[in-house]
Amino acid sequence: KRVLVIIPDQTRTAPLPLLFDALSDRLLPIVKQLDVLVALGTHPALSEAQLNALLGLKAEDRSGRLANVGLYNHAWDQPDQLTTLGLLTEAETAEISEGLLAREVPVQINKRIRDYDVLLVMGPVFPHEVVGFSGGNKYFFPGIAGPELLNFFHWLGALITNVGIIGVKDTPVRRVVNRAATLIPVERRCITFVVAPDASLYGLYYGTPEFAW
Repeated sequence: KRVLVIIPDQTRTAPLPLLFDALSDRLLPIVKQLDVLVALGTHPALSEAQLNALLGLKAEDRSGRLANVGLYNHAWDQPDQLTTLGLLTEAETAEISEGLLAREVPVQINKRIRDYDVLLVMGPVFPHEVVGFSGGNKYFFPGIAGPELLNFFHWLGALITNVGIIGVKDTPVRRVVNRAATLIPVERRCITFVVAPDASLYGLYYGTPEFAW
């Protein structure tokens, strides 16, 4: 199968060099293609050197065993890099947001997803001020989403307020994220983890991204 690994950028604490080394060792012998997409949201794109550093890759890795692994940035503001999956209707967003925000929202995502058989999120879970907890389907929306859903996501979180949302497992924003993810026409899987203060792992889990936070 063709596998796209979706990871956070350097603004998230994660032992990605350790995990990607293990993952690539395991998958490269058995997959048709293995590539990586950084879920930047609206964060700046990473240079090639920054991408390599993020995953702990050396020059010999890129010229050797990982020579055919593509490393890509998400580009939320480039329409030609996006594909539209469907629509969240005004009625849906009103119901999900418990009446806070009723708006028709196109569901756009990085068009690269259509080139793969499996989308494999690999990222940590932390309390999050906009969605409640990071992780899981949040790596798709807003991680590799288009601007309309990105804006809706943040506006809804702002209306609920940081105090009312951070550290809460089931939030209206999380429901928006999970509803949008049902429109993705590719198999979704998730390797998620909780990071200790010394950047080691408290725990590592595998499953579907709906329950990975």
